[in-house]
Amino acid sequence: MAPRMTTSSYAVLGLLALRPWSAYDLAQQAERSLRFAWPKSERHLYTEPKKLVDLGYATVKEEPAGPTRTRKMYDITDSGREALREWSKTPPAPPAFEAETMVRLLFAEHGTIDDLTDALAKLKTDTEELHSWSLSIIEGYDSGDIPFPDRLHLAVLLATFQIELFTLIERWSDYAIAQANQWQDTTTPGTADRTPEIIRILTSHQTVLNQQGPKPHHA
Repeated sequence: MAPRMTTSSYAVLGLLALRPWSAYDLAQQAERSLRFAWPKSERHLYTEPKKLVDLGYATVKEEPAGPTRTRKMYDITDSGREALREWSKTPPAPPAFEAETMVRLLFAEHGTIDDLTDALAKLKTDTEELHSWSLSIIEGYDSGDIPFPDRLHLAVLLATFQIELFTLIERWSDYAIAQANQWQDTTTPGTADRTPEIIRILTSHQTVLNQQGPKPHHA
């Protein structure tokens, strides 16, 4: 049975369409360009190229990498480029957001308020680090560090989504921590509970965060 192409397969194939890569360089580029779009690709970087070779979508050859070492270089084939063109015409899967903190929140009644707010604070800290990392790449674009100049418009459009998402998560984390700190505990919110008010805001097609004051400035 032929290997099945997944979104991760096409993500790696798309990187190979840019230029030939060694497995190591492919991993470095994936961290830079796929980290915020399809992080699952990073977990498959050393198996996907072999799959693409088996399917005839890529080739592999060994080349010198030092006095006694060699490395495998992967390159896309014409069939691989055609597979990318056909994939571009198919409907994408619905978006999915994955964050362990949200699972912790969903079952927070099994812990304390401090447990929950610690998890929410960690979410914010992690997001701030991703935010800063992403901004450093964008600042590199502004100073001329552009690995693939002919694709800059695509990278920047994706960056707008990333920055807006990070800003949202940071604002929501502050909001969620403030709400949880008003609860008596994680099972009986008590008199400070704003749940009915929040429901009314959401069902009126408004955003709760827009009623919490101005956005915090990201350092």
